[in-house]
Amino acid sequence: GCCVAMSMPQVHIVSYCVDLGYGPAVGSQMLSLMLLGGVVSRLISGLMSDWLGGVRTLLIGSTLQCLALFFYLPSGGLTSLYVVSLIFGLAQGGIVPSYAVIVREYMPSQEAGRRVGFVLMSTIAGMALGGWMSGWIYDLTGSYQMAFLNGIAWNALNIGIMALILTRTRTREPQLA
Repeated sequence: GCCVAMSMPQVHIVSYCVDLGYGPAVGSQMLSLMLLGGVVSRLISGLMSDWLGGVRTLLIGSTLQCLALFFYLPSGGLTSLYVVSLIFGLAQGGIVPSYAVIVREYMPSQEAGRRVGFVLMSTIAGMALGGWMSGWIYDLTGSYQMAFLNGIAWNALNIGIMALILTRTRTREPQLA
């Protein structure tokens, strides 16, 4: 769910800027700013995972990503789009790496490689689905508003799953060799 939501701005920000009349160069700058924020977010999320654990870190990142997606809805001005793109990048960057931490916290170490591979494959499938789905929604409606709302709905699903996992399970304690 998080990657379907994550891909909407990442895949369509340039087209969205063109649609708003700002041109592809401005959209490319916003994408660069978003991806730069993602690098910073990965570093911060790694530190957070050490203190809070993977699920809490993912829950925080997904909630912030959802909030950033909401901020895109009223944003149409150039400055606000730059700010929201940076906020989105700062929110989303640590989400996917959190999944590897979650697998390690909840699964035996001998299964980690296979399960992390499966989880990362699923994130790639979510990114592909979200990028395609956002374009399909744009083609149907002629606007990116519904595509952002679709991303918010998928993100809410991810938040719900993480909240359920957090409230109903306990992480495995590391096993000493």
